[in-house]
Amino acid sequence: MTDLLLDELRAAVGAAHVLVPPEDLSAYERDWRKRWNGRARAVVRPASTAEVAAVVRACARHATSVVPQGGNTGLVGGGVPGAGGDQVVLSTRRLAAVREIDAANLTMTVEAGCVLQQVQEAAAAQGLLFPLSLAAEGSCTIGGNLATNAGGTQVLRFGNARDLCLGLEVVTPQGEIWDGLSGLRKDNTGYDLRGLFVGSEGTLGIITAATLKVFPQPAAVTTALAACDSLEACAGLLALARARLDAGLTGFEVMNAFSLELVSRHFPTLPRPLPGAVWTVLLEQSDPEGEATARKRFEALLEAALEAGHVRDAVVAESLAQSKTLWHLRESIPLAQAEEGLNIKHDIALPVSSIPEFCRRTDAALDAHIPGVRLVNFGHLGDGNLHYNVQAPAGGDARAFLRDHEPKVNEIVYDAVQAFGGSISAEHGVGQLKREELQHRKPAAALQMMRSIKLALDPQGLMNPGRVV
Repeated sequence: MTDLLLDELRAAVGAAHVLVPPEDLSAYERDWRKRWNGRARAVVRPASTAEVAAVVRACARHATSVVPQGGNTGLVGGGVPGAGGDQVVLSTRRLAAVREIDAANLTMTVEAGCVLQQVQEAAAAQGLLFPLSLAAEGSCTIGGNLATNAGGTQVLRFGNARDLCLGLEVVTPQGEIWDGLSGLRKDNTGYDLRGLFVGSEGTLGIITAATLKVFPQPAAVTTALAACDSLEACAGLLALARARLDAGLTGFEVMNAFSLELVSRHFPTLPRPLPGAVWTVLLEQSDPEGEATARKRFEALLEAALEAGHVRDAVVAESLAQSKTLWHLRESIPLAQAEEGLNIKHDIALPVSSIPEFCRRTDAALDAHIPGVRLVNFGHLGDGNLHYNVQAPAGGDARAFLRDHEPKVNEIVYDAVQAFGGSISAEHGVGQLKREELQHRKPAAALQMMRSIKLALDPQGLMNPGRVV
C-alpha cells in the first residue's frame, strides 16, 4: 500500500477514522479466542454506506485486500487480518443506525454495525421481538451475524440469521452499492442474492444494512432446567416437548456434566438450582396466552417427562430473574472454558436422531487416543447443533495440547461427523480455521460452484482473501 492510498482513505472517512501503526491496533488485529494475531496496514472506520463504497473503490484501485470486521467476536479467525501487514481492516462499528421499524409489516431495517442487543432492544421498545440470541449479543454486530449466518439459542423456532433476513444492502468488491433492502416475503424475480451474501463471511462483499423479520412479543416466557441420565433421555424429552408445545418450544439446550463443572469452578457464585447430572437440559417456552396458562402447560410437560423416565429432576423458573440465572449458566460455559485454557472447538451439526450414538463413539475414540481427555459438550440439541469441544487432560499444558493433538482430534471428530451425515460448521462459519478442512469434506461439485461465484463477484480476490474458499 502506498501513502497515496492512505490519503484517499482519509479523504473518504476523515483522518481521525483511519488508524495506522504505530497506533495500537490490537483490538482489530487479534481474534476473540486469541488464536490469531495479524497485522493491519490500516484500520478504516466508515460511518455510512457511501463511505464504505469509497473505501472499497480506493482499495480496489490500489489492489489492496479488505478484511470486513464487525464486533470481532468470531470463533474461526474470519475477521482479522493476515500477518503480512498489507491489508485494510474495514470496521463497520460506526454504521449503527436503526433506520426504520415497520410494525405493520413486522420488519426493521438496521445498519450492519448495530450491536445485536441494540437490535433486540429497539424491537422490544416497539412491543416486538427480534429473536436472534447468542452469548456474544452484547458485543457482536448484526452485519457479522448475517455474514456468518449465526444461529444461537432460538433457531429451533425462528431459524438462523438467514431465515430472519428479508433484504440486504451490500457494497460489492468493485465499490458499487446494491440496494436490496426489501421487506417483501415473496419476491421471485431471479437469483436469491440475499441468500448468497448471508453466510459468505465477507468474501463476496460487505453487508452495510439489512431488513429483518420481527415478531409479536410473547405474552409469557417460561424457563426450566431438567436433569437427564443420558443423551437418549434428552432426545426423548425433546420429542415430548415438541409434541406438547409445538411452536411454543423456543429453546432446548443440553449441557454435559463437565461443562457445568467448569462453570462452577470459574464462576462459583453462580447458583446451580439442580444437583449435578450426566446431562442437564435448559428448556424455554414462549406462549401467547399468558403466564398462568404457560406455566400450567410447562409443568404438565415436565410431569409427563418424569413419568416417562426422560427426566429425573426438574426446576421451573419462578421469575424473570430466575430465568436469567438459568440462561446465565448456559451462556457462561464458553467463558468458563476460556478460563480453563485453550481448547479444540467444534461447531458441528448432526441429525438429532444420530447425536447419542455419535457422542458415544466419538467420546470413546478420543479417550482411547488421549487418555483423560475432557469433553465440553453443550449446545442446541433442538436443531442438532453441538459445541463438541475438547480440553486437555487435567493439569496438562493447554497450548502444547493444541500443538500436539489438534490435527488428530479434528480428524477423529470430523470423520465421525461425516459418517453420520453431519456438517463441520453449524453456525460459526469457516473462516481460516476450517478452510482446508472444507476442501476435504465438501463435494467437489459444490466447491467448484463456490469458487466460480467468488471469481465472478470478486475477480481481483480482494475481499477477505484466504477465507472460506
